[in-house]
Amino acid sequence: MIRDFTGARAWWRTGTVVGMAQFVDWDLAAATAGALSKSGPAVSYDEAVQVVADLRTLTDEAAGHVAAYTGLTAAADVPPVRVVDRKDWAAVNIDGLKQIIVPLVSRLSGDRQPGAFGDAIGSRVTGVQAGTVLAYLSGRVLGQYEVFSGDPGQLLLNAPNIVEVERKIGADPRDFRLWVCLHEVTHRTQFTSVPWMRGYFLGEVQAFVDASQSGEHILERLRRGVGALSDALRDPESRSSVLDIVQTPAQKAVLDRLTALMTLLEGHAEFVMDGVGPDVIPSVEEIRAKFNRRRERGNPLEKAIRRLLGIEVKMRQYAEGRKFVHGVVERVGMDGFNKVFSSPLTLPRLTELSDPDAWVARVHGAVGPVASIG
Repeated sequence: MIRDFTGARAWWRTGTVVGMAQFVDWDLAAATAGALSKSGPAVSYDEAVQVVADLRTLTDEAAGHVAAYTGLTAAADVPPVRVVDRKDWAAVNIDGLKQIIVPLVSRLSGDRQPGAFGDAIGSRVTGVQAGTVLAYLSGRVLGQYEVFSGDPGQLLLNAPNIVEVERKIGADPRDFRLWVCLHEVTHRTQFTSVPWMRGYFLGEVQAFVDASQSGEHILERLRRGVGALSDALRDPESRSSVLDIVQTPAQKAVLDRLTALMTLLEGHAEFVMDGVGPDVIPSVEEIRAKFNRRRERGNPLEKAIRRLLGIEVKMRQYAEGRKFVHGVVERVGMDGFNKVFSSPLTLPRLTELSDPDAWVARVHGAVGPVASIG
C-alpha cells in the first residue's frame, strides 16, 4: 500500500454541535470512510516517496504550462499542492463539508435543541452513509481543487489512485502524472486567477438552500440524497435519486447555473490539458485513448453508482464543456475566451454551452473569424 503521502496523518477538530446542527455524526463519517477505503496499489516506501516528489515537481511544471497557454495568472497566494492518500482525501473532504453544512444546518434550524432520540440516531445513520460515499469516491478521484475548507482552496492529488490508474492502462508514469497535473492545476488557476470565482460558487450553493420551501424540508431532502448515494453502493437497482433534494423552481434555476459553471470549468480543464499535452507529453494521445476507454467501461453496479453520484453527468460535462471552449477559442481566440471570467454575468448560460455563437454574440457582439486552433 502507499504510505506516508502527507508525512503524518491529517487531524481535524470535530467540535460539539447542538440542535439540528448535529445533522451528521462527523466522527462516525470519518471512521466509516477510513474503514471502508481501499488500501491502494502495493508500493515500497521508497517508491511512495518518489511518487510524492514527482507529483510536487510536476505540479510546478504544469503551473507554468497552464499559465503560458491560458494567459491566466493567480491573483492570490497559491498554497502548495497537497499529495494525499485515500483516507486523507476523505478527511479533507469531511472537513470541507463541515465548514458548509454545520453553519447551514444551524441557520436553518435556529439552533433548536435536540428533542428526540431519533435525531441522534439520524445523525449516526447519515454519518455512516456519508462515510460510505466518501470511501467510494476516495478510491476513484485522481485530483481535486477543494474550495470549501478555506480561501482560496487547496489542490489535492490522490497518489494511490494516480498510481493505480497509470498501471492499469499501462501509461508512462511521468507522462500520466503530468497529464493529471495539467487538468487539476487548471482548476486551481480558475479559482486563484478569478478573484470572485470561489465566492460566486459558494454563493450559489447558499442560494440553492435559500430557495428551499422550508429549512426542515431541505434538511430531510439532504438526508435522502445522502441515503440515495449510499443505497446505490449496496443496490444498483435502487430507484432513489440525488435529484430528490431539488424541491422548487427557484432551486432548479440555481442548479442550472451551477451545472453551467461546472461544465465550463471541467471543459476548460480538458481543453487545456489536451492543448498543452502534445508539446510536453510524448504519449498523450495514447493516454487519452486508453483513459477514455476506461471511463466508458463499467459493470452495471459501477454505472448505477456513477449515475447517482453524478459522475455520468460529469463525464458529459467534460465533452460538452470542452466543445464549448474549443468553439469559443476558435471564434475569438484565447484572450476573447477569457472574457468568460470577467464577471458572473459573462459566464455561459446553460443553453449557450451547446451554442458557442450565442455566447460570443452576447459577450462580444459581432466578430470576424480568427485563425483555426486545429
